[in-house]
Amino acid sequence: MLGGEPDPDVPPGENLYWKAWLGPARKRPFDLDCFLHWRRYWDYPAGIASDLFIHSVTRIIKALDLRSPESGVACGGKWHFRESRAEVPDTFNIMLDYPGGPTVLLISSMANDTPVDHVLRGHKAALHFTRTGFLIRPPSLYAKEMKEIVHQKSGGEDIVLHHRNLIRAIRMGEPLKCDCWLGYYRLLACAMGVESVRRQKGIRWDARCGRIVPA
Repeated sequence: MLGGEPDPDVPPGENLYWKAWLGPARKRPFDLDCFLHWRRYWDYPAGIASDLFIHSVTRIIKALDLRSPESGVACGGKWHFRESRAEVPDTFNIMLDYPGGPTVLLISSMANDTPVDHVLRGHKAALHFTRTGFLIRPPSLYAKEMKEIVHQKSGGEDIVLHHRNLIRAIRMGEPLKCDCWLGYYRLLACAMGVESVRRQKGIRWDARCGRIVPA
């Protein structure tokens, strides 16, 4: 963008091969809005699910050692940016039930920048993720027998360490801290939400066939 306007060199030509940019997605004539604002269209991302939920649900899955959701439902729509050509909703909520529990709730809206608290709510305590680490706080029922636990990041969360782990896994077979199955389960969680909101109905995971199906 130049001065708020699209670069005049954006249309297909020497610097843009539109067919290659589309890749395996549905073929369509060149569309400036589609090219510049691809996050608005279902053919390319999954909106809030792939931009935001993918990160928060990974933390939950890793912390609770979850696998595949059993069932789920999602809702949302273009409640604020109504005039936009966007296909994906600006407000999106997903609720997923895992076998034997828990229920995971993912909520977000592009129309409001107030952060949503990231919390694991247990019977005897709640774990609050923070920018500096996490806080474990007991409910009032157990306040006398339990104290708050505050964890400050110690450097083990540095992304450089994850990069090193990946390189060592490739070169020396070192086990991955975040393996492919973690990636699979987090993508499945988001995909189930997207399927539900697009179908406008509840869905479930058919483990035998490895497919998302109507509930």
